Amino acid sequence: MSENDPTFSDNTDSDNTATPSSGFPAQGGPEQSHGAAGATPSPWSAEGAGQADPARPPQQPQQSGQAHAQDIRYAQGEQAAPAAGYAGGSQYPQAAQEQQAGQQSAYGNPYAPPAGQAYPGGPNAGDPTGAQGHGVPGMAPVPAGPEKPRRSGTTKLVIGVAVLALLVGGGAGTLGGYLAADGSSGSSVSSLDQQRPAEQTGNAPKGSVSAVAQKVSPSVVQLKTVSSQGAGEGSGFIISDDGYVLTNNHVIAGAADGGRIQVVFNDGQTTSATVVGRDPTTDIAVVKAEDVSNLPAVELGRSDDLRVGQQVVAIGSPYELAGTVTSGIVSSLHRPVSAGGQGDQTTVMDAIQTDAAINPGNSGGPLVDMNGRIIGINSAIYSPSTGTSQESGNVGIGFSIPIDQARRTADDIMQDGHATQTFIGAMVRDGRQGGAAIAEVESDSPAEKAGLKGGDVVVKIGDRRVEDSDTLVAAIRTRAPGQKVTLTLEGGRTVEVTLGGQPVRAN
Repeated sequence: MSENDPTFSDNTDSDNTATPSSGFPAQGGPEQSHGAAGATPSPWSAEGAGQADPARPPQQPQQSGQAHAQDIRYAQGEQAAPAAGYAGGSQYPQAAQEQQAGQQSAYGNPYAPPAGQAYPGGPNAGDPTGAQGHGVPGMAPVPAGPEKPRRSGTTKLVIGVAVLALLVGGGAGTLGGYLAADGSSGSSVSSLDQQRPAEQTGNAPKGSVSAVAQKVSPSVVQLKTVSSQGAGEGSGFIISDDGYVLTNNHVIAGAADGGRIQVVFNDGQTTSATVVGRDPTTDIAVVKAEDVSNLPAVELGRSDDLRVGQQVVAIGSPYELAGTVTSGIVSSLHRPVSAGGQGDQTTVMDAIQTDAAINPGNSGGPLVDMNGRIIGINSAIYSPSTGTSQESGNVGIGFSIPIDQARRTADDIMQDGHATQTFIGAMVRDGRQGGAAIAEVESDSPAEKAGLKGGDVVVKIGDRRVEDSDTLVAAIRTRAPGQKVTLTLEGGRTVEVTLGGQPVRAN
């Protein structure tokens, strides 16, 4: 089994032409290419050390993107969690796709619904290609087939031609500043480092939802994708004045290999884009818009500074309703959420939970604080099905990737062309009475060097209680390679582990 995650887990559950205007020269088709540019890394602050909330939703969240909802599977007893430390969990909120000829049957198909249940798009809708979701960590089994969370977006597979919006998101914030070397020009200004003065927000009171919405709008982009799997629409937000855009991996993954990506800016201008790099394990990707300059980059906040109850705003295009703004609060922090992927490609995040309305169409859009700074990337929702449909909207349980973790991953991608994954080199599963049980330790790994052995059960990482394997995986992923962490084992013994790092493989 490959070793691509903080902790390993042994259960296997992923032509338009723009009118020239300031900053947006006329563009050709989306098939134009652009090389990845380098960038100076910026600090990240995610620690993942908050106390996990023991109360978890009875079903898994769904990621807000292109794939379909799946039945939730719950981590049970000593059943091994997914490979490479990926414990099972939620999915991206997803939408229906039309069936293609020769489509797989439900057996062995990660996106097939359980018997008797239809896809979100109705009886004629097919299963989208993508990552498989896994059970929510630490949740007890329930009697009747619950659904997995889905990506909040809409998409259709096509038997010829078809397009359907995946989602459109919003960028938030003031203009940012960050010198990053560009492959074709001198330098660029990026949100990953220093900041610039905030934009004017008219007569809206400072700190109001209206002020946040006005501040965010210029940085919102729509991502349209075309691939052999179909056509879709997604969202992202501008992080540099020369066109780097941050989004979810699941928004652009289908077009990453031979597909086309088009960026539609807030003023309606369009250009093509290419993938700079992506990380399926954190559901983060960076794309580069072609031939643009002087774009309004967002201001990034600090997710480590968030508090439960704090007011936030979500911006995106649920069900293709562009520019939709919703507000709510931070409902919980450090919520372990597993969604999409198989084995060492499973997405596990140390998520921000919010009750701001997030629906299919919000993937890749920002979660914003009341100063207009991005503190999360909306990625997953919990959406129970009704009747035979798994396509459900907001029920007040949404999940966002903390921006501190996203910032570090984006830095890696922009500098090296790939993300770096933090790992300890051990396979883990849920302990019988809680905690993360070590099933196997890789030779010469950080775990082995620290003295961890098969049979050890991790009950705390730092001051944070470890309820199950997902909690441990999520907490480790928020930390940087080289950082030392203290693990407390059953019986009270503690070990210090120096975290390792390795390039993320993006299939």
